[in-house]
Amino acid sequence: MNWLSYSDPLLSGAWVTIQLTFYSTILGAIFAFMFGVGRLSPNWLVKGISVCFIEVFRGTSLLVQLFWLYFALPIFGQMIGVDLRLPPVVAGTLALALNIGAYGAEVVRGAIQAVPPTQYEAAKALDFSPRQTMWRIAVPQSIPEMMPSFGNLAVQNLKDTALVSLISLADLAFRAEQIRNFTQDSTTIYSILLLMYFGMALVISLFMRLLERYTCRWRSREV
Repeated sequence: MNWLSYSDPLLSGAWVTIQLTFYSTILGAIFAFMFGVGRLSPNWLVKGISVCFIEVFRGTSLLVQLFWLYFALPIFGQMIGVDLRLPPVVAGTLALALNIGAYGAEVVRGAIQAVPPTQYEAAKALDFSPRQTMWRIAVPQSIPEMMPSFGNLAVQNLKDTALVSLISLADLAFRAEQIRNFTQDSTTIYSILLLMYFGMALVISLFMRLLERYTCRWRSREV
């Protein structure tokens, strides 16, 4: 069997992987800002919820989180009389987003805390409220510092999408395993798989690098 004949199912799986990566990264970034800023909140309830979220999803396996959402959550829903079944794509996207969001939240927290104290003093002198100081001073200045770490998390998220094949979601890894089981051509299949993941990772890295340069120029204009 010629390796070109593998292209259609692999490209179909790659498209699923790309969509998973895109949506889970965007949703994960939202979680990262929500809980990263929440961890710095003076409100003990908001801070407590944020700390719990970060520690739970950083301290447990992504694979277990995925299985819990897909297999255990529906059983829990039956116990309380609610249908909590999730389609594989939703369970996969949510698990990836929650995981990357927990790690990203610590990136957000660290970058905000790295803003020089003089900036907070200037905001106080201008009679900014704590919320105005956070969203008009701290967050805009900290975004360029977050970008390299967010780039690493986005690439890691791409690689983590391979786990969704374990809940029968037809991503790139799932399609590759189907072909390998049929052809027993492990060397060719896994070599192509490595190259495809590597190519997608390069694209993400390039995009994040361009985004980082843009945010740095934006910060320079603000200064």
